[in-house]
Amino acid sequence: MVKTLKFVYILILFICIFLVMIVCDSAYLPLSRSCITDKDCSRVKNYNARCRKGYCQYLQY
Repeated sequence: MVKTLKFVYILILFICIFLVMIVCDSAYLPLSRSCITDKDCSRVKNYNARCRKGYCQYLQY
């Protein structure tokens, strides 16, 4: 019974760490803004900015 309880705690801990990593990685992207050409989009480190359908899209490279 104790081993099962420890396993459940460890499983919950790893799931929480995994979810925090996902949220932190996706929270860095700046908000999309309207644009006409690729030059209207601001530059962000490690991201390629492109104007698609009137909004800036940031692609990681």
